[in-house]
Amino acid sequence: MHPFTILFLVFLTAMALTRLWLSLRQQRHILAHRDAVPEAFADRIPLADHQKAADYSIAKLKLGRISLGWEVLWLLLWTLGGGIEAIDQFWRSLQLGPMTTGIGVILSITLMMSLLDLPFSLYSTFVIEERFGFNKMTFGLWLTDLLKTAVLMIVIGVPLIAAILWLMNRAGEWWWLYAWGVWGAFTLLMIWAYPTFIAPLFNRFEPLKDEALRQRIESLLQRAGFKSQGVFVIDGSKRSAHGNAYFTGFGDNKRIVFYDTLLDSLSEDEIEAVLAHELGHFKRKHIRKSLILSLLTALIGFALLAWLMQQPWFYTALGVSTPSTHVALVLFMLVLPVFTFFLSPLFAMLSRKHEFEADEFASQQANARALISALVNLYRENASTLTPDPVHSAFYDSHPPASIRINHLQRLAHAR
Repeated sequence: MHPFTILFLVFLTAMALTRLWLSLRQQRHILAHRDAVPEAFADRIPLADHQKAADYSIAKLKLGRISLGWEVLWLLLWTLGGGIEAIDQFWRSLQLGPMTTGIGVILSITLMMSLLDLPFSLYSTFVIEERFGFNKMTFGLWLTDLLKTAVLMIVIGVPLIAAILWLMNRAGEWWWLYAWGVWGAFTLLMIWAYPTFIAPLFNRFEPLKDEALRQRIESLLQRAGFKSQGVFVIDGSKRSAHGNAYFTGFGDNKRIVFYDTLLDSLSEDEIEAVLAHELGHFKRKHIRKSLILSLLTALIGFALLAWLMQQPWFYTALGVSTPSTHVALVLFMLVLPVFTFFLSPLFAMLSRKHEFEADEFASQQANARALISALVNLYRENASTLTPDPVHSAFYDSHPPASIRINHLQRLAHAR
């Protein structure tokens, strides 16, 4: 067995066991605290809602463990089991040329992987979300979303794949630098285009009609120095009872977006505080920093791929007999998460730092106590667990645990 095959199996086993261990830790911790609402929330969240959040979290954890086993099994089948090799040889037998063959291989594998994930998507939506009262989606809408996503993947993805494969084959030694430039331009284009051209394909966006609330929001935007195309309400309730708010786009194409479910569950003070938090990400340049980090990570990835694709062992150690640029790209995208999994806590830590900074900004621009009230309402409405396992949270959570975040906001409120 090739040393890289052994290394891959060691990292895959370590990743799978760590994810399993973290999931079981989370489940035990939630169950241990299921019968009592944490003291900080005892006067605002009923025990029944706390237990619903615990049961909801555990149901998702159980599905996640089944999904983990399925994911590991199919990764082994794709690589050492000869799945990629078989698909690659099939497309080669058609003698359609390198570019068409490469696109065919990548699209075939992407389609098959998407189909393999469908049972988990269906179960999550129509069993778990339905059981806990969150699902509002019909099967017809789910299927329509799926078809729209597939069409977008082809319309947007095929030209991108073709461009990168062309550069890999024709641009010489420094192809990876040019490909990174293409990827960066594509990323910026998608961020710009998403609010205007892509998101409306899935949801209806309407300008905020509540005049008093709109004026209050515009006053906040003016204080924060934030210019946008407008404040919009999205019909999130046709898919889910979960609430959210965000801003999207960049430059002159930014939008403030509220889910209709969020507007129905929060007061004006709370809505203003939630928006102030989202604006905090903008004012503290979190979006820009995250984008730069993403682009730097992509640059390292393209450079590493450029080296690996020149190594014959990279292919044979992962079950492929015939080296090619398209197979190198597929193998790299499949196995990279195995080796980078243990970097997850670093990215989660950075994200939580950004959340604290956004909360601090919100406490300066709005009412910190209103943000606390809004968060408690959102925890309750979204059935978010109030008692996550600390290790699981440190590894995965992009937001601070509820009790830590509320305590931080309370200190900010007292300071003012």
